[in-house]
Amino acid sequence: MKKIKLLTIILGIVLVTMIAFFGVYVPVQNRMEDKVKDYSYAMDLKGGRNIRLTVDTSTDTKIKDADGNEVTDADNLSDEELAEKGYTKEETASNSQDVLNEDNYKKSKEIIEKRLKALGVDNYVTKLDEETGDILVEIPENDNTDSVVSNLGTTGKFEIVDSSTQEVLMDNTDIKSARVMYGSNSSTTSRGTAVYLDIEFNKDGKDKLKNISSTYTNSSNTTNTTDNTTNTENADNTTSDDSSTETAKKITMKIDDEEIMSTSFDETIETGRLQLSVGTATTDTDTLQNYINQASSMAVVLDNGNMPIKYTVDTNEYILSDVTQDEVNIIAYVFIGLAAIALIVLIIRYRTNGLVNAFSYIGLASLFLLLLRYANVVISIEGIFGIAITLILNYIFVNKLLSKLKKEEKVDKAVINIAFKETYKEFFIRIIPICIAVITFCFMPWEPLSSFGMVMFWGIALIAIYNIAITNLLVRVKASKKESKGGKVKDGKKQAKND
Repeated sequence: MKKIKLLTIILGIVLVTMIAFFGVYVPVQNRMEDKVKDYSYAMDLKGGRNIRLTVDTSTDTKIKDADGNEVTDADNLSDEELAEKGYTKEETASNSQDVLNEDNYKKSKEIIEKRLKALGVDNYVTKLDEETGDILVEIPENDNTDSVVSNLGTTGKFEIVDSSTQEVLMDNTDIKSARVMYGSNSSTTSRGTAVYLDIEFNKDGKDKLKNISSTYTNSSNTTNTTDNTTNTENADNTTSDDSSTETAKKITMKIDDEEIMSTSFDETIETGRLQLSVGTATTDTDTLQNYINQASSMAVVLDNGNMPIKYTVDTNEYILSDVTQDEVNIIAYVFIGLAAIALIVLIIRYRTNGLVNAFSYIGLASLFLLLLRYANVVISIEGIFGIAITLILNYIFVNKLLSKLKKEEKVDKAVINIAFKETYKEFFIRIIPICIAVITFCFMPWEPLSSFGMVMFWGIALIAIYNIAITNLLVRVKASKKESKGGKVKDGKKQAKND
């Protein structure tokens, strides 16, 4: 039983080590893909994206009729044709002079920061030029960076208008929240998962939506006209004219003046929520993810309000890291070499106990590397030093434990328990100042310090949990196995003496 327990622990540590250092590869579309999550690197290691948003100085041309209503189907008409119809052109600046002020610049910057947080970008830098209104954004480079950039330049202006008169019926002030929803669709025409953009309106918006949905409905009006029958001496002439006409008032939904959909309502909406279908139901994973990304982008824009100023993406540059991958590899190889030497010293000094604890140490290091990946810890240069310090602290812990066990003539479960309790007490009391500093660093807005703090936080927590759960178990199994072996030898000697 003890051999099985020991073998299970050893195989578990070997498996974790293989996964941490080599990954898990599976075939995907004629290629091998590592399914183990990659590290999240900070901008000082992976590079980043610099985006400069400048105030839009362009003008919009609108065509209006004699009554001042906007005409949307006259873009292809010449100036002469416009004059014949009584249409006029109006040039309107994208940003009027009255909105170009410091307060609106700051509000736009705040909305951009809210969008970045909603998109899961934790490590970003935003700078505002209060004179020109330009906003500089620095974000880490990853697979989602292009999608994030596309959301930064969007104004987020939301409107529901009358399709005929273009009267604004609802806008951003009526929105409470927006989110993405999806569920299975089992209709005969379309099967799979459908994605929806769910817009919830506030109290005023709920009342407006109720009135709009009861007014702009799918309705049909049928008109029957029958002429009187006139009799003459020669013939009876009967004329009957039945005509049926369908009328339906429609609304148009717009985001940044672009039409999203135009529709009527089948029934009055009293819940204060609109669910808009994005794409069609599908079973294809890539297509579904594309729909989810589209809906998420719209939800982020609507959920965080519209910017009072329209911006354009003027600069979108990728900035290389000053630290190359080769330099990072060299640091890793050097530390692995030093760790190997330190573990060999441990084995030479403490023999069997040293070998058991060296093996346990490798398991902790491997589990630590996996934990940093799945805890989404951002690794910076300072974070790498945090990894090194964590492993050094664990080496100090193990060395203290083995030193106490070496002093004992007989190592049994009671002795092991006392040694662990004393080692834990001495070790963690001494690193209390480090723990306080680490927790403080975790909440720092500066990425290098927060990276160091998060790495050390998970490292110290792992030292406390892993050693009491795994190292303690390995030492116990080894001690009990030695005790059993010693007992068998003594029984054998005693039996030989009696014979």
